[in-house]
Order: sequence, then structure tokens, then C-alpha cells
Amino acid sequence: MQPLNRRQFLTTASAGAGTAGLLGLNRLQAEKPAKPELTLGFSLYGMPHMKTEEALHIVADIGYDSVELTLMDDWDATPAKLNAERRAAVSKTLDETGLKLTSLMEHCNLTGSKASQQKVIERLKQTAELGHDLRPAQPPLIETVAGSGKWDALKNEMRDNLGEWAKVAASTKTIIAVKPHRGGVVDHPDQGVWLVEQINSPWIRLDYDYSHFTHRNISLKESLQTMLPYTSFIQVKDTVMKNGKVSFALPGESGEIDYVRLLKLAVAGGYRGDICCEVSSMVFRQKGYDPVAAAKTCYQNLAPAFKQAGIARG
Repeated sequence: MQPLNRRQFLTTASAGAGTAGLLGLNRLQAEKPAKPELTLGFSLYGMPHMKTEEALHIVADIGYDSVELTLMDDWDATPAKLNAERRAAVSKTLDETGLKLTSLMEHCNLTGSKASQQKVIERLKQTAELGHDLRPAQPPLIETVAGSGKWDALKNEMRDNLGEWAKVAASTKTIIAVKPHRGGVVDHPDQGVWLVEQINSPWIRLDYDYSHFTHRNISLKESLQTMLPYTSFIQVKDTVMKNGKVSFALPGESGEIDYVRLLKLAVAGGYRGDICCEVSSMVFRQKGYDPVAAAKTCYQNLAPAFKQAGIARG
């Protein structure tokens, strides 16, 4: 596969971009299938020191349907490290394993001046280009948190910056999904929804992760109902409370999140995308962390929830 050059990419990006996300976006207009299907995926954020091709084979062998690549600079799949040869190799490995590439994880701050946002805009363009190079017929969405700071002081600045992100998303036909993150500048379902509604673009969506709302008097049903009309991606992991402090854990590890209910509520609300297992840095930075064992544990904890919920995996 020959990667597109930048000019070709910006002018001929596939109209099928972000199919999983657009299914979520258009769920009210589309006729629901007799038996809804979701994919169960794993984020390579949890395999920080592993070569991408090796990680993909491991994820597929465990039994996952889909995968998220992590593009931050310390990971193998950042755009600068994937030249044309590597992109072809990763694309071939995706073909061989049958894994669906649903998302690219970035960490792009939504705060900052117009000048400082220029680097962010360029990064988003490079990330979108990589997604189209890897899966031109069905490019993955880009998911990112928004950064840190105080909501009230920065919400208008973020709105304006997100408007510029929307231009990149539209020109590259790539969905960008912002994730409300515990302790971040966008950390509540209502805040994420406000931003998306201000922009009013089909290419700017949300990433739902209930682990960021637990132990905060925000219910699973309430948060899903609030965010789902704008959600194109769902990530899962657990939280545990220790000595008054919340820390993240592998999905299913705490037993505090009812994933069967989450799946049922998501499907009932029209969601037809990916359920992606994420291993927090709080977990993978622990001494003795085993990425393969972690991926297996996530799968063992989540796969039965699909069966119990009566939801097929696509």
C-alpha cells in the first residue's frame, strides 16, 4: 500500500471515515439491526514498550476484535516513527490478524493560545493522515483528552480551539472524540456535551469512559444518557478507592462497574461502535507489570459481559 502524500490526503480522504463513530452519530436515523453488534477492543496504550506489529498479533491471539493504536511520542506507533515501510507493515499486520483499527490515541491539549495551537493542529493532521494510510477504506477516529485547568476560566478558549480542530476533522474526514477525564479541564459529562454542541460538527464527538465518573455521584445511566447522543467511542477500565483517593485498575478488577448493564444501556441507546479496554498508566507503571497478562485479564473480564448482555461481537 502506497501512503497518500499530504496534498492527496487532504483532497481525497475517504468518505467512509470513522464508520464506527458515524454509526453512533446517525443511530437515530438508521434502522437498528435485529441483533446489534459491538466490537471488543484493546488499546495499545497498555503495551508502551512493544513494537506495534508484535502487539497486534498478541491482541488478536487473545481474541479481541479490534484495537486502538497509541500515538504519543514514547510509543512505537507515533507518526514520526512510522515511515512508509512501517505503515505498510502495520497495515499488512492488521489484514493478517483481522483486527479492526477503531481509534488512534493522542494527547492534544485543547487549551492554549492560537499560536500554541498550531503545533496541535499539525499533530492532528499527521495523525489523521496516518489513520488514512493504515485503513483508507475505514479510517479510525482520533481520541484525546483536553488537558488541565479550570473549566470556567477556559471553556470559551477551548470552544474556539475546538472550532479549529473541527476544520481539520472535516477536511481530513476524520472524527475527533474528546474524552472527559477525571481531574482534567473537561471532567464532567455536561462539559463535554456543551463543547460538542457549541461546535455543531458531525466530526467532533465524545469518548465515554465511566471510570472518570465513578465515586463522584454520577451514575452510569445518567452519564450515558447525557453523553451517548454525542459519543463515537467507549473505553472501559475500573477505579478503586483507597485511603480517600481514587486510582485506576484493569476493567472488571474492582467489581464496581456493571459492564453487562453498561453494554445493554449503550446498545439500547443506539451505540454500535467499539468497547475498548484501556490500561491506565497507574497500572502499567507499576513494578512487574506484564502487558500480555493485563490484556488477557481485560479480555477474560469483558468477553463474558457481551454474552450475558446478549450482544453479538462484530
